[in-house]
Amino acid sequence: MAAMPSATVGVIGGSGLYQIEGMRDATDVKVSTPFGDPSDSIVVGELAGVRVAFLPRHGRGHQISPTEINARANVYALKSLGVERLISVSAVGSMREEIHPLDLVVPDQIFDRTVLRPRTFFGDGIVAHVGLAEPYCGELSGLLSQASEGTGRTVHRGGTYLCIEGPQFSTRAESRIYRQWGVDVIGMTAMPEARLAREAELCYATLALATDYDVWHQSTEPVSVEQVSANLAKNIDAAKETLRRVLTLLPPARACPCSSALANSIVTHRDRVPPATRQKLDLLIGKYMPAQPGRSRGRDEW
Repeated sequence: MAAMPSATVGVIGGSGLYQIEGMRDATDVKVSTPFGDPSDSIVVGELAGVRVAFLPRHGRGHQISPTEINARANVYALKSLGVERLISVSAVGSMREEIHPLDLVVPDQIFDRTVLRPRTFFGDGIVAHVGLAEPYCGELSGLLSQASEGTGRTVHRGGTYLCIEGPQFSTRAESRIYRQWGVDVIGMTAMPEARLAREAELCYATLALATDYDVWHQSTEPVSVEQVSANLAKNIDAAKETLRRVLTLLPPARACPCSSALANSIVTHRDRVPPATRQKLDLLIGKYMPAQPGRSRGRDEW
């Protein structure tokens, strides 16, 4: 059996970004995971000298709504291909006057308002509490910001991404209250991606493409699919250019704490984890909990 293609950088494309041109030796890879199938097949190839795995979050043809996205399968599948750094591209509404439609934002915080989405790989006999005070990787976000500044767009470094359940846009009352909370952009896909990326020990960063002013801005038309689509089309080239630029800036090795996020996060006694769960999560926990059939270890041996 041929070896599965590998990549070190993953890109999850949001609305409007369903492919990246210019990938060399590109191969479509179908990946199955213990959490089901990812949104689509994953395109693995070389871009700017870096092995990249690209996955359209909503599927080709945009068939999957934000609530229906199998984020666990998406992140797990990319991890299984060797991905260590994960860049998310996401359409967002601006909650700030100074963040104009067509601006780019690289947020550093998230406020999660989703309610219907599985948000952890763990459970079924094993508990882990990863730190999420800084939901985005500072190193990767900084490089993404640097790369985006060469696109000719106005770039905003930092800010809070408010993630709502959707698929409907906000009411005016919701939008006004969200502004009072101090958030900067609003979207529907950063969560649970960021949570799962941290559990999978991936560096995670978002390139947010501002398309509208949501519905709080009285001097503009309320956000609509037509408005979002039109501005997305204008921003996609900037997003693709940013992705190519950031790949040339990545250092060979990671120097951030993302790669060891699980080191002290698993609280379940190792000898109490059900074998089936251990096997299911081996990709994530194997380096901390190597399976040795025929022997049960005491807690003090781990």
